[in-house]
Amino acid sequence: MGHPPLEFSDCYRDSPDFRERLKSYEQELERTNKFIKEIIKDGSALINAIKVYSAAVVKLSQSLQAFQFEFIGDTLTDDEINIGKQPAWRIQNSSNLLIKPLETFKKDHIGWPRYWASGGFPLRHPAVCDDHYVSQADQQLDRERQNVYEASLEYVYKIQEVHERKKFDVVEPVLAFLHGLLTFHHLTFELTQDFMPYKQQLQLSLQHTRNHFLSTREEMEELMGRVKEAPQSCKLPGQPIIEGYLYSQEKRALGFSWVKYYCTYVKETKSLTMISCDQKPGSKQEFKLKLCVRRKSDSIDKRFCFDVETMERQGPVTLQALSEANRRLWIEAMDGKEPCSSACVCLLLCVYVCLYVTLCVSVLLCVCFTGITTEGIYRTVGSNFQVQKLLSQFFDSNHPGDVDLQSNEWDIKTVTSGLKHYLRNLEEPVMTYKLHRELITASKSDNIDYRLGAIHSLVYKLPDTSRDILILIIQHLVNVCGHSKENLMTASNLGVIFGPTLLRAQEDTVAAMMNIKFQNIVVEILIEQHDRIFRSPPEESSAPPIPPPRAAPRRRQPITISKRPSRPRHALSHAHSEDTEGQCAHTCVRVCVCM
Repeated sequence: MGHPPLEFSDCYRDSPDFRERLKSYEQELERTNKFIKEIIKDGSALINAIKVYSAAVVKLSQSLQAFQFEFIGDTLTDDEINIGKQPAWRIQNSSNLLIKPLETFKKDHIGWPRYWASGGFPLRHPAVCDDHYVSQADQQLDRERQNVYEASLEYVYKIQEVHERKKFDVVEPVLAFLHGLLTFHHLTFELTQDFMPYKQQLQLSLQHTRNHFLSTREEMEELMGRVKEAPQSCKLPGQPIIEGYLYSQEKRALGFSWVKYYCTYVKETKSLTMISCDQKPGSKQEFKLKLCVRRKSDSIDKRFCFDVETMERQGPVTLQALSEANRRLWIEAMDGKEPCSSACVCLLLCVYVCLYVTLCVSVLLCVCFTGITTEGIYRTVGSNFQVQKLLSQFFDSNHPGDVDLQSNEWDIKTVTSGLKHYLRNLEEPVMTYKLHRELITASKSDNIDYRLGAIHSLVYKLPDTSRDILILIIQHLVNVCGHSKENLMTASNLGVIFGPTLLRAQEDTVAAMMNIKFQNIVVEILIEQHDRIFRSPPEESSAPPIPPPRAAPRRRQPITISKRPSRPRHALSHAHSEDTEGQCAHTCVRVCVCM
């Protein structure tokens, strides 16, 4: 059975199947190499035996020459003189016909080193986020990747050339050696006549093989040139629309790890096949694709990531491509979407967030009632390891939400930190990017009536799921604030903690950082005016509040949300704790995907 052809386009994908086909070619070269060694060994033994035989003939000839016969005539003919030289010349000729051609073929075409294209490329962010450094690194990476691809193309071209060459470069010396051997031994005319048809047929086959090789080599060179120009355009009929190596984020006992897979996606059937390359080579997983969304770079510490949702798994699967161009190809093939910044929050957000918030609130209020009086609740940060473990268990795709928060394993700090971390790392904040600017503008107003009316109106512009989650969280914070004498958590303190959690600017700029204090004011207003805001929506007949004329800059009057006397605001001591919480941001599970 012949070997399947090696396509140049496979060099860019470097699939396991391509490596297996390449391995079969190399195994065939090993067998050819062994066969040539045996021929050289046996041929050398035969030539040595002929040399011994020739030496015996020469010795006999010398003995005969010692006995002088008188010959008729005055000289010997040239043919008679050359008779004694023919055996040695023909032995040397036999060595030139068989041994040297085979050794040359073995050395020049089989004895070159093998080359395997490497697929591991640095994908992490550099330690120092320098755009110029990253750009230079990416350019160097592209050059190295191109060198690997070109070397792989040359390797495939060379190995197929050797497999074609052996059909005449190995057989032809053997044929010449046999012909010389038959001539050397002066085989009988009948044996020579029997050999001649085979010789003629073999010569004709060799000529045809050589002609076929020359024409095929020209076509292969043209194909190799086309593949170099457009590697993705050379696809065979019936071939999957896209395939290649991807890294998948998978949950482990102590967090997450990245596993390398060789993935194949067929657009017609929306089937995604993943073959593990790290832990269990050969294991295959097949999924039916529902949705593909590009992952924002600031939402994960890996580059070139995108999320897919499948019929078989409940949560999204995070995949990492090998480069930005490779990620674009995958997203385009899967009809992927950009990360949503719309006001629509998906059903998964509603189910998971409401479930988690409900459990946390029930534990804090019903089971651990004494915990709500804990001093510094929500301000004190829990263990990063425990928070990560809690989130991993809670969002397990097999048993989502199946976590006993009443267990002694989870203390109040871990539960509250888990809630903050999860809400803070949603791709779309609860109060949405769309309304962020309007909320900040309303909180900056000096007019208290306008401020309350504007925030009241904007709350009811939120999607229903986001507003329900916001109501649930604010009601819980009102209860926490009701025990402020024991836990020292006032509405202002809770606003500082939950301002960056419930509101977040889409752009990560210095100007956005300067508006964090106004985010805190929005949450403070929601807590202190929850009865007015959440009791009923604003009247439909009333026009939206109009911002009053810009007042002169205040000098000493602080921003307040009611007409109560101004109170001094002390510097908060938990700013460092909030920074510590951010270290666990990337461990949370992203569930906000636009449907």
